[in-house]
Amino acid sequence: MSPADTGASTIVAATIPVPDSDSRLTPGGPGYRRMSFALFLAGVATFALLYSTQALLPLISSGFAVSASAASWTVAAATGGLALFVLPMSALSERFGRRTVMTASLVVAVSIGVLVPFAPSLGALVALRFLQGAALAGLPASATAYLAEEVRPKALVTAIGLFVAGNSVGGMSGRVITGWVAQEWGWRVAVGVIGLIAVGCAIAFRLLLPAPRHFTPGSLRPRVLARTVRDHLANPLLCRLYAIGALFMTVFGGVYTVIGYRLTEAPFSLPQGIIGSIFLVYLVGTVSASTAGRLVGRLGRRGALYLAGGTTAAGLVVSLADSLPLVLLGLVLITAGFFAGHAVASSAVSKTATTGRAQASALYQSAYYIGSSTGSTVGAMAFHAGGWAGTVGVGILAVAGVVTITVLGSRAARVERRGLAPIGPSGA
Repeated sequence: MSPADTGASTIVAATIPVPDSDSRLTPGGPGYRRMSFALFLAGVATFALLYSTQALLPLISSGFAVSASAASWTVAAATGGLALFVLPMSALSERFGRRTVMTASLVVAVSIGVLVPFAPSLGALVALRFLQGAALAGLPASATAYLAEEVRPKALVTAIGLFVAGNSVGGMSGRVITGWVAQEWGWRVAVGVIGLIAVGCAIAFRLLLPAPRHFTPGSLRPRVLARTVRDHLANPLLCRLYAIGALFMTVFGGVYTVIGYRLTEAPFSLPQGIIGSIFLVYLVGTVSASTAGRLVGRLGRRGALYLAGGTTAAGLVVSLADSLPLVLLGLVLITAGFFAGHAVASSAVSKTATTGRAQASALYQSAYYIGSSTGSTVGAMAFHAGGWAGTVGVGILAVAGVVTITVLGSRAARVERRGLAPIGPSGA
């Protein structure tokens, strides 16, 4: 007699739970909190070091008797170094492991951070900042690849959002702390304090991060790496996501490089400590990044990108007012839109790439930090030429680029669904 006739096997099958064979981390599961907190601290250290001079640019300008655009190279050099070295460092993480490369990156970066306060000239400072950015390059792409391998897909956007939230906390705390410390003891002591904080974050990160369980070593052969990179660059969806990340960061880099100069001038004329405290608006980015997963769940990826771009553009327009409350509101909107857009785009890269995830993430990070360097330099030049309105104009053009790319991605997805295009990755 069959099981259906007796009903016995049916009852047993219904009462015996099916074992979950997926051993990857999930919210509420063992190791997830340790992993999240460890990568949160890594994000704090990365952004605190990477942008440690940004809030101090007016003091660096006066200390070395240089212009705003010249001082901005202390930011652009660090982000440029990261952009150049993120791909080679991601290749090392494919061979030697994500945790190993992330740890080495932080150790070298914090070691250089100890030397930065003693730079005798602007040229030496820029050189040290470039090396520091290059050292940090091993962390961003390796972190997202680690998450893609160790976290279940449904929790990936949230996990990456928490890492990005750590970036926002690092960026905020670095600027706030340096602002107040520099007001009392100068910019050199301020960047030294940030270096010591980063040392603590690096130690805690290494102690807390769980050992990888799903990492498979790859090849360091140049041909294999070149083929992987070529395949990623041939993927239209990945290329659109890279461009979106770069454009969002162009806005953010330009705004936060220049805002200190604007607030030191009339009608605001704020002291350095108060200017540093302005960066508390980064807390908004912490919230928007950590909730990016829910945003995508409600609006879809493209809907979330439209909302992030619209919020950023609204903030740019509001910030044009010569009223401190409105300028602060503008910064809140810019920050919320940027971090939401960045979390959505970076998590989409990790989901889209099924092989060579570290290289896919590295290409995104490279584009992202090229956008930061471009925004810092072009934003400062636009401010020198046309004031704050010039910097806002650069930002509006970048947001328009985000919207245009997302629209093109939407059209490509509709064409593919109708069967009018070859099957392949699309959408934005």
